Amino acid sequence: MQLNEKSAEQRLADLGMDDMPVMPVQVRPATVSSDWFPQYKKLCRRFMETLTDSVSELAFLNLNQNEFISLIMGRAMPDNLSIRFRVPLIWGGELKTENLFLCQTFPHSQKLDQFIMEQSGNEIIWLPNPTKNVYVPAHTAGGGDGGNATSDRLSQLAAQIVAARGMEQ
Repeated sequence: MQLNEKSAEQRLADLGMDDMPVMPVQVRPATVSSDWFPQYKKLCRRFMETLTDSVSELAFLNLNQNEFISLIMGRAMPDNLSIRFRVPLIWGGELKTENLFLCQTFPHSQKLDQFIMEQSGNEIIWLPNPTKNVYVPAHTAGGGDGGNATSDRLSQLAAQIVAARGMEQ
């Protein structure tokens, strides 16, 4: 069954991701170079290093300090996190950081895989396209009055790392 934007958004809502924007992609198989995987691994490291701009979203992933530092330094991916392509390479996606986003493997990445596979055989596939580099569902990103101490702590760590890298603006 071919989805439209509204039905794709409703299906994601049924999967618990009612705030996940979608984008249509015309399914046209693309040629992927044979050396894509080493390039992808390097790209993932660069992407992880860009996450210093996503500290407030990372705070909701319950990372400890070592996991957080390893992630934004591009050293190691914490358990239960996945880097996903917005548009897969086989459908013309590019090996660029702008084509990636981070989300929890369980349940979000698994549900996104299900959502995409349910559209198999369609000419147009609706793909998840979160507005930020880190997807955290809105219903888990809420906070109460008084701020978020974890976010404040991680912001300070990120600022120190950025300064140490000489990336200050």
